[in-house]
Amino acid sequence: MIKIIYGISLFVAGSLSAQIKGKVIKIKDGDTVVVLLADKTQQTLRLAEVDCPENGQAFGSNARQFTANQVFGKTVVFYKIGKDRYGRSVAGVFYDGDKYLSREIVKAGFGWWYFKASKNTELQKLQDEAKQKKLGLWSDTKAIAPWEFRKNKKNKTK
Repeated sequence: MIKIIYGISLFVAGSLSAQIKGKVIKIKDGDTVVVLLADKTQQTLRLAEVDCPENGQAFGSNARQFTANQVFGKTVVFYKIGKDRYGRSVAGVFYDGDKYLSREIVKAGFGWWYFKASKNTELQKLQDEAKQKKLGLWSDTKAIAPWEFRKNKKNKTK
């Protein structure tokens, strides 16, 4: 009986996160892309498990360029896992067969593992390796996490 319940829960979980394909037509920043779906509608995707420097923040344009180099103009497969506070779909995005975009960003040093919303400790290990090798944003000893940058910016406007 337990095996049957487990099997049903896996089926339900799998069907809730259906695979969707789309062509990346815009890179908003390092962790946000716009895809064109088969029905010709556009969808903004906030990448799961990663937080990249903001536009206007040190390495923000580098992170955006890295993401563009990886997926712009390509057909990607994505799995929606939720919505963020701005109504964007949070999604795991895969390209070139089996490359996970969030993983590649962290590995190259262009984003932080977003530990607040991820239990994927492989990303922490990749971040630690990028930091040790001083890749991307880790070449800056004063690199500020995007959530701290946003908080500081918000406090300045008060």
